[in-house]
Amino acid sequence: MRKKHNPAAIAGWCIILAFCLIAIFADFIAPYDPSELGTAYLKPSAEHLLGTNDLGQDIFSEMVYGTRVSLLLGVFSALLVSLIGTALALIAGYFGGTADKTICAVIDVAMAVPSLPLTMLLIAYLKSGMFSLILAISITAWTGTARILRTRVKQICELPYIKLEKAMGVSAPVIMVRHILPNLKDILLTRMALSVSGAMTTESGLSFLGLGTYGQKSWGNILHFAFFRNSILRKQIWWYLPPIICISVAVMGFMLVGYYGRQRRE
Repeated sequence: MRKKHNPAAIAGWCIILAFCLIAIFADFIAPYDPSELGTAYLKPSAEHLLGTNDLGQDIFSEMVYGTRVSLLLGVFSALLVSLIGTALALIAGYFGGTADKTICAVIDVAMAVPSLPLTMLLIAYLKSGMFSLILAISITAWTGTARILRTRVKQICELPYIKLEKAMGVSAPVIMVRHILPNLKDILLTRMALSVSGAMTTESGLSFLGLGTYGQKSWGNILHFAFFRNSILRKQIWWYLPPIICISVAVMGFMLVGYYGRQRRE
């Protein structure tokens, strides 16, 4: 019988695809340069769909270009998290013994430390920029991926064909890359989707506190300036609500893919 993808996962992929298209074609979608100055505090109109901010910059154009920055940050953070988590999981699960105990101890210590304060501390000591933000988020977010994948690697290593290859003298890197890693694909893709949503949420929180990207328009960065330039007191809902909605919808899309992406029904 033919299997169908879970509707929640399809909805998640549609959300992700929509934001990806906006990010790719931002130059054609945005009506203005997001850094272009104009008349401040204009209300939404046909000329400025979401009005303008305190510097006269078109908020809709900022949102469009912010999609590109927020997605890039989330995706690259997820890739780095997956790389670190997968490497440590393979070493711990395959070799066991001292390597496994050491890596598990590091994971336990890392998970015991509050991630947001540690991320803020790392950003304070790193140079400002997107790469530093990605690095800081990744250093504090790899533990969940490593722990889940380690358990799966240990299960795979108990399979007869893996034990046979070890007995035949096949090298550890070959076994890991050719036989263990492909069996981690589904879990890894799920964890990557969840890591993207986690990275975007963390970036939004950091940007709101003034520790995000500098000189680049992300959704969190737009939200930071909206709140700290008194958009609430001015009742400028068109300034602070759009980034909140975009962050929420994008995170929901990745979480739907992460939780329901592997589920199928008849």
